[in-house]
Amino acid sequence: MQEVYFFISLVAVISLLTGCAGYPSLLSFPFDRGGRSLNSAASELTPYLASRYLVFASDRNGSQAIYLFDAIDRRLLPLPGLNSLDQIASSPSISEDGRYIVFTASRQGKTAIYLYDRQTQQRREIAPDLLAEVRNPIISADGSKVAFEAAKNGQWDIMIYDLSGRVLVNENQ
Repeated sequence: MQEVYFFISLVAVISLLTGCAGYPSLLSFPFDRGGRSLNSAASELTPYLASRYLVFASDRNGSQAIYLFDAIDRRLLPLPGLNSLDQIASSPSISEDGRYIVFTASRQGKTAIYLYDRQTQQRREIAPDLLAEVRNPIISADGSKVAFEAAKNGQWDIMIYDLSGRVLVNENQ
């Protein structure tokens, strides 16, 4: 009986070790000092992975901006119209199909939640009339809803909006 237990334990340990062997390969992307790859000499912050897309914030070009990396093609994808030199972008999230990116951007002490459509190359504020501090946006896998935290008078609550900017869940519900 002891031999059977030892054999099962040995198989479990080997399975555990070999099962984990492939995991780090996703993280073996090249390092590029010029900032043209996933990893650079700058800070890479708040990564969010959805399907083949990895979206993150980085200060690699002198100001904090949002970047999109295609893990299959192993290259950065352009995001025309998303970043602005007078804003600090952070906390990105991306829909499963890679079409929509939601993120926060701060300008002159005010932080807002923005939605960027990669198909139309347009960005817009999700809740322009919301008088609250906002943080930590996330988009649903199908790209139809955006959830984030909002604080009025120091109380942080979860808000859910659809892509048109209509409130689905707010702090009063």
